[in-house]
Amino acid sequence: MGFWTALQFLTIFPTPLRRAISAEDFGQSLAYFPLVGLVLGALLLGLYYGLALVLPLSVVSAMLIIALVILTGVHHLDGFVDTCDGVVAGKSREERLAIMSDTRVGAFGIAGIALLLLLKYVSLSSVPMLTALLLMPTLSRWAIVSTIFTFPYARESGMGLHFKQGATWQRFIVATVIALAVAVILLNWWGLVLMAALWLIIFGVASYLRSRLGGLTGDNYGAINELAEVLVLLLLIFPGRGL
Repeated sequence: MGFWTALQFLTIFPTPLRRAISAEDFGQSLAYFPLVGLVLGALLLGLYYGLALVLPLSVVSAMLIIALVILTGVHHLDGFVDTCDGVVAGKSREERLAIMSDTRVGAFGIAGIALLLLLKYVSLSSVPMLTALLLMPTLSRWAIVSTIFTFPYARESGMGLHFKQGATWQRFIVATVIALAVAVILLNWWGLVLMAALWLIIFGVASYLRSRLGGLTGDNYGAINELAEVLVLLLLIFPGRGL
């Protein structure tokens, strides 16, 4: 049940679930977030091998980013946009949270998403595809679990609260083991270093968001995912990455 809940929440894929998802289901799904990320990566890798036969790498990179946005239902990008608008434009905690709940998109959100997608495109075009496409969605979904487990929730209600209430040590450890196994298999010892570096940067970003909002929200989780994807790609560019 946990895997299907994670798949349904993180992607647009149909699942065999035939009942409403409970709060406990959301909590159980956290352990499988990196596994769903790996499934997404495998699909992107297959798409890459097919498109690379007929298209140049620059076009393929753009289409892979578009595919990832579509497969995830624009869910995480929406959270990134709302986070940019709320955190930057708001003058107080209450105003920031209110802006993030507003369906309108502001200038900070538009600028943020443009810069994010540009950086993701350039970075993806600069790294070995096999490693990048498998590792990027896997570690970014693990980053969501890490921040859910580590930081308090900023609101008194919302779907994100169900995830926070279900973020146990056991589920966090399972998610970490899955992500670490993928990283080490793909990059050997450098996978451990990359994962540690990613966690430190994401911890800093999440700490800043907490200072502005009093905790994290569901939109922040989406923003963390988007930032983590770019960070994984940037970290893969460093020399000595074991590729």
